[in-house]
Amino acid sequence: MKTKRDYYEVLGVERSAGEDEIKKAFRKLAFKFHPDRNKDDGAEDKFKEINEAYEVLSDAEKRANYDRFGHSSGQAFGQGGFEGFGPFGGLGDIFETFFGGAAGATRRGPQRGTDLRYDLTLDFEEAVFGCDKELELPRVEVCSACKGSRSEPGTQPAKCTSCNGTGEIRRVQQSIFGQFVNVTPCSRCGGEGRIIVTPCTTCRGTGKERKVRRIVVSIPAGVDDESQIRLTGEGEAGGRGGPHGNLHVVLHVREHKLFKRQGDDIIYELPVNFAQAALGDEMSVPTVDGEVNLRLPAGSQTGSIFTLRGKGVPHLRQTGRGDHHVIARVVTPESLTEEQKKMFHELSKTLGRAVLPKEEKSLFDKIREVFTTN
Repeated sequence: MKTKRDYYEVLGVERSAGEDEIKKAFRKLAFKFHPDRNKDDGAEDKFKEINEAYEVLSDAEKRANYDRFGHSSGQAFGQGGFEGFGPFGGLGDIFETFFGGAAGATRRGPQRGTDLRYDLTLDFEEAVFGCDKELELPRVEVCSACKGSRSEPGTQPAKCTSCNGTGEIRRVQQSIFGQFVNVTPCSRCGGEGRIIVTPCTTCRGTGKERKVRRIVVSIPAGVDDESQIRLTGEGEAGGRGGPHGNLHVVLHVREHKLFKRQGDDIIYELPVNFAQAALGDEMSVPTVDGEVNLRLPAGSQTGSIFTLRGKGVPHLRQTGRGDHHVIARVVTPESLTEEQKKMFHELSKTLGRAVLPKEEKSLFDKIREVFTTN
């Protein structure tokens, strides 16, 4: 592992050097070894070393820690070492810091269009089995008249006289490093190098117009609430010939009056009367595929769970389906006829005192087990 050199040695100053002396030494060395000027092997590494040394010695607190602890004080500075070109963040940023201008401004290029969001509400069955939906989407599109040129059809833009069509303004600046050229986008033409003489009357010179676009989106089977579908290139038009943005369709699923969804499984609560629970019964159970016959065994209790395999939600982007879980709920009648009351009185005499069934697991544990093992 390469040993770090002493920072004072790197900048070529004494340990007693003042702030101005350190700054002067740094500027001289940075100018000499900056990779944009010095193409020799090792110049970039040398520049990094100089920049690192200056970052520490130009800060009173960091310098004091360094004088006391040496290079091991990197953690004390709260930076975990001295990596990444210190205060400049990159090789070109040093010129930005000292000269206040961009080192290579260029004309503005194509710009990608804005992404759009569309909230779409689905019925429970539509989310389960998938469907096609037509969306009416207001969005910004390229002007149909000028095709995005911003000029009235039949006319041409003129070359910007401020930048002579380059899109850039160059100014010579004198600095401590010598003479440099500061390049900035032309403020008159916005960096395009041309001026719109006769703006398009349809889009008023913007190159875009708002329209309502109809899009058919295919909803795959098995989507859930808050699922998202991205349609590439269906967002708003880009600028200067740039691509369209994307459309993000956010799905919202309405609650079903009978079913609840748990992942790819469906839960249905089956109401059962006393006689059916005690004697058993052949019952018709609703599912998303239609009615299915279910044999309710005698002695069924509230919370008994019956699973219909493969009758749940299709797995998204996979084969197969979840299950349909039927949970029995024994319903106590709220009103009885006189004859029914008489029958219940007679039945009560023969049944005696009720005793809770011995269960190793609670109802909650059984339901939870179903959805953790499927």
